[in-house]
Amino acid sequence: MSRLMHLPVTATTTLMAATMNLLAKAFERLGRFDNDEGTTTIEYAMAALAAAALAGVLYVIVTSPTVHDALQGIITNALSNTP
Repeated sequence: MSRLMHLPVTATTTLMAATMNLLAKAFERLGRFDNDEGTTTIEYAMAALAAAALAGVLYVIVTSPTVHDALQGIITNALSNTP
């Protein structure tokens, strides 16, 4: 994950999208078999992988300097204004 922190958000998003695309194609090839055994397990695995990819993207976005400065400005403004 440390290498992802040094990539721009667009590069990280592109990398994760490409990974998800490759995995989707692999699971599509697996789906060509007539045996449906393990289908539920694969669905859970894909959902877990998608959640992990989303968490990675959100982590990179939230830890970016732009978002940090924006949040700090909002909090500072809220605390400095008196009613």
